[in-house]
Amino acid sequence: MHGVKRVQYSQAALEAKKQRDHDKLKAYLALSDDVIARKKSHDMSNEAFELTTRLLRMNPEFYTVWNYRRDMFIESLFPQRSPSEVNELLSDDLSLTFELLKQHPKVYGIWNHRRWCLEHIPDGPSPDDVNGYRNSTWNKELFVVEKMLDADARNFHAWNYRRYILATMPFPPPPKSELAYTTRKIEANFSNFSAWHQRSKVLTTLWETGELDRVKSIEEEFELVRNAMYTDPDDQSVWIYHAWLIGNGNYAARLQFEITSIQELLDEQPDSKFSSPLQATADREACGESRG
Repeated sequence: MHGVKRVQYSQAALEAKKQRDHDKLKAYLALSDDVIARKKSHDMSNEAFELTTRLLRMNPEFYTVWNYRRDMFIESLFPQRSPSEVNELLSDDLSLTFELLKQHPKVYGIWNHRRWCLEHIPDGPSPDDVNGYRNSTWNKELFVVEKMLDADARNFHAWNYRRYILATMPFPPPPKSELAYTTRKIEANFSNFSAWHQRSKVLTTLWETGELDRVKSIEEEFELVRNAMYTDPDDQSVWIYHAWLIGNGNYAARLQFEITSIQELLDEQPDSKFSSPLQATADREACGESRG
């Protein structure tokens, strides 16, 4: 990087680093061979379980080891324990995956194991939630994924996981609260495609249930997206959402208004790479609407 002074390492330092890397690889391969051998011999011991923890900390993309770990839970660990103890075990694994996600936020295996843990939380009382371990854990999970999105608001893995939580948790928050959440994320960064996508999902639900007036809310959405368009006319996320709105507000007066609005933006930003194609699309749809 410009302005950053390069550090010159001596030959001895380079050799020492090379040796450390070699030792780490050797240790990893030995541990990996040990765990896979235990899996093949159907070793369900506590020692084998701890070895999977060590190996997954070194390589959380090792999907076979996640599967082995889940087999140990089901065949060995769960049957020997009460619901409260099972809940504690799974809570520990949720903590493990959260720790790993902070370093590897886009590894599918970690997210998948987290889902599996949630789906195996037992029913039972909880001191902080009369609805039981399950509901208490899912509520906490929604808070955790919000923290993940605070760290990286455009992590599509976290957004997919959030949709999964909202669709699966026993007592989800009302859709209007999720709409407000997407508003906050979008206003913080108009370039957040995942937030726009989530907003389209929530709005569709609210329209279908009658909780929002479709025509009125579409008008409000066009106002929101227009602010984004003028703020950053070259952001693709905004234009994709705008096209989705046009498809859902496909009537002549609105289309003509959008054509005029896009033309005004083109007059101000003639080099905008998304404005011109969208205007052409709007023109075609307006003509089709007129013919209809």
